Amino acid sequence: MKFVLAFLSLALPLLGKPNFLFILTDDQSHHTIAALGNSEIKTPHLDKLARSGTAFTNTYNMGAWHGAVCVASRSMLLHGRTLWQAQAIDNPEDGRALIASGETWPQLLKNAGYGTYFAGKWHVPLPPEKIFDQVRHKRPGMPNDFQEGYQRPKADGSDPWDAADPQWEGHWKGGKHWSEVLVDDAEHYFAEIAEREDPFFMYLAFAAPHDPRQAPQEFLDLYPSEKIALPKNFLPTYPYMEAMDLLNQDGRRPLLRDEDLAPLPRTPHAVQVHRREYYAAISHLDAQVGRILAALEKSGKAEDTVIIFTSDHGLACGEHGLLGKQNMYEHSLKAPFLIAGPGIPANERRPQLIHLQDALPTTLQLAGVSLPDFIEFQSLLPYLAEDGAPSGRESFVAAYKNHQRMIRVGEEKLIVYPTSQTVRYFDLARDPHEINDLAHEEAKKERVAELFQRLRMELQNLGDPLDLSGWQP
Repeated sequence: MKFVLAFLSLALPLLGKPNFLFILTDDQSHHTIAALGNSEIKTPHLDKLARSGTAFTNTYNMGAWHGAVCVASRSMLLHGRTLWQAQAIDNPEDGRALIASGETWPQLLKNAGYGTYFAGKWHVPLPPEKIFDQVRHKRPGMPNDFQEGYQRPKADGSDPWDAADPQWEGHWKGGKHWSEVLVDDAEHYFAEIAEREDPFFMYLAFAAPHDPRQAPQEFLDLYPSEKIALPKNFLPTYPYMEAMDLLNQDGRRPLLRDEDLAPLPRTPHAVQVHRREYYAAISHLDAQVGRILAALEKSGKAEDTVIIFTSDHGLACGEHGLLGKQNMYEHSLKAPFLIAGPGIPANERRPQLIHLQDALPTTLQLAGVSLPDFIEFQSLLPYLAEDGAPSGRESFVAAYKNHQRMIRVGEEKLIVYPTSQTVRYFDLARDPHEINDLAHEEAKKERVAELFQRLRMELQNLGDPLDLSGWQP
């Protein structure tokens, strides 16, 4: 009964259909907000948002079927199917059918009386103009970049790149940083709808802090590279890059552009340079979030608006010798997730395992929309209603192509590299940075085998075509 009453106390203030402001960033790892424990980064506006709402501290993406991890993440977010079901309809014909059936997030809310708006990065094989009422400044999946932005800084310390110089285009293309253009659009939209009574769904998709990681000089100046701390799990080279499908055929140069941003082996200086630019891009983005929230307040809509802030996935920035998101480690699978607004508990944390795509059913439930059967993700309202609500998922799995698989059960985590028949086993409670691989300890072998079998069964239930039955760790 206590749970039911708590749930009703959360839901009742929102029966008038709240507005939704959904802010999605790109490549932002879960540990990049000061209020959530990172004393090195400066994010005053996200800190304020976290204090005004609830932060989910175990928010995952399921992985991807190719190197552009954001495509899979954003596709799942748009229509609510999990990884392999999303991959199955990742083609123009099924995309047209999806639109025709009205089975996308903005269409479902539009049918419930919402005005829908999109601006920013669009990396999904569906035209946003077909599913949103308004679309402004749609950006491609990857901004223009230059060879000077890769394999840097050089071994001799030289670096041709300048993250604050608009000559390199990238996020500066057009003369103004894309993050600022996105907020200009949002401010105009809020001014337009100030007098309207119908609810709105605003989807703002920042391309930052995805590389090329660029920001105005004032934000770079916040982070002198020599003062940037190396991650606790720093490695010059990750020993399983070939098994992960991250190296080209000669095994020397990264296959993926993400991993080619700095030379191998990684040096402490190179990692400090890249982390400096990563943090600067996030602090600049944080300033734009502050502008968005100020414009929302000015519009008079803030008291009736639920705000969700998250990212499409995380990123390695020197952790484990990696620089991309095509891996199964926490820094790359996990994203921040903040939710604030009427009825949402303030300044609270929730440890339950969730998917960032749970934002979709959560908003539908808050809007009073019945969840369609095709949505495989879960509403977060039970966790918001009761601090200690049991997790709706006992375990999580993730995948990258046919080269990596992962399962997390409680605080235990198993990573599998099928092509080399390699497993890695971590105790996240004692080893949150995933440094000490316990897979080959005699006392752990039975548990590793159990987790491997559980992973096989769960992947099969989710429709994974990869067959792991041919070997046993």
